[in-house]
Amino acid sequence: MSKSGLILRHLAFEDLGSFGCVLEEGGYRLVHVEAGIDPLPDPLDPDLVVVLGGPIGVNDGKAHPCITVERDWLVPRLAARRPTLGICLGAQLMAAALGAKVVQMPRKEIGFAPLFLTAVGSQGPLSNLADVPVLHWHGEAFDIPNGADNLAATTACATQAFALGSTILGLQFHPEAGELPAFERWMIGHSVELAQTGIDPESLRRDSGTHGPSLRRAGQSMLRAWLRDLPA
Repeated sequence: MSKSGLILRHLAFEDLGSFGCVLEEGGYRLVHVEAGIDPLPDPLDPDLVVVLGGPIGVNDGKAHPCITVERDWLVPRLAARRPTLGICLGAQLMAAALGAKVVQMPRKEIGFAPLFLTAVGSQGPLSNLADVPVLHWHGEAFDIPNGADNLAATTACATQAFALGSTILGLQFHPEAGELPAFERWMIGHSVELAQTGIDPESLRRDSGTHGPSLRRAGQSMLRAWLRDLPA
């Protein structure tokens, strides 16, 4: 019998990426919900929720009311410890729903860089990402929610991932993206941001060619390990 997986998406090209086939292999029937457009179901209904990234922020609720709706929608789901995975903005929304702050960073973190895993992080699914440069693309960062474990850091951001038990996982980085040719959509879609931050798309393209394939393999292994740990 298939399991239901709700995928909450904020931007068309920031999709499940390499994670889609892993979830389908795991028996999940995926339902995609577009933020600000599609209605959200009962937060406790889906067997799995994945909240994806996007260019807006947790604190932008006045300009984008859907952000506040999503944060509040996550509160009862996370309180019930229902399986939930957040990526970048998705992880920030989860952290905010758990009462943690999300604040602007001194400088945006965009590009490929490895994680420094904490002792807890190195013992769990993120161990699959050890020594693998992952894709970072964010200008805000979350505090670790009360009761959660900090799993990873980089030199630019001390809070790259958190877990609350085996069912709640928030990732500030992007283990699902970064491989060509799909990564071209990111560079085109975020071209204004890259120009504003002085980042050369060609350097990202080169790094994508170097690190994208290994990130896909490691990210998929990480996701499979996390899914295996979920309660039946």
